[in-house]
Amino acid sequence: MDSIDRNILVALQHDGAAGLAELAKVAGLSVSATAERVKRLEERGTIRGWRADLAPAAVGCPLLAWVFVALRPTTADAKFREALLPHESVLECHAVSGAWSYMLKLRVAGLVELEAFVSGELRRRGVERSETVLALATLKETAILPVAPADDDEE
Repeated sequence: MDSIDRNILVALQHDGAAGLAELAKVAGLSVSATAERVKRLEERGTIRGWRADLAPAAVGCPLLAWVFVALRPTTADAKFREALLPHESVLECHAVSGAWSYMLKLRVAGLVELEAFVSGELRRRGVERSETVLALATLKETAILPVAPADDDEE
């Protein structure tokens, strides 16, 4: 990835709806050359998709919680993952080190939905214990990644 790809990625993260003409200015290329670059970044899997950044409260899921999960020794990781990953309220699921097996990031409508998920869904899936942390306020929440400096020796 060179500096042109990096500039395109940075611009797209800040405005995913930017048109090719606008990206071409950032990249210093023609519109067609920029379109080719974007297509190549998609094909390589560097650009994983295109999404709108929604306001959680506006779409009915204002409560943000992290749930730390320890599985029972007899619970198969693969079955837990297979059952849990399709849930829309699970925004992130990370296998972690330490005392916990997984850390989940959830967005739900409220405490009733959170309790139903933790006490119902998780318990049915072989969870031995869990700990839930609620966000009282969100000061920063972003999906924008720091793009590493370009290695212009690479293509």
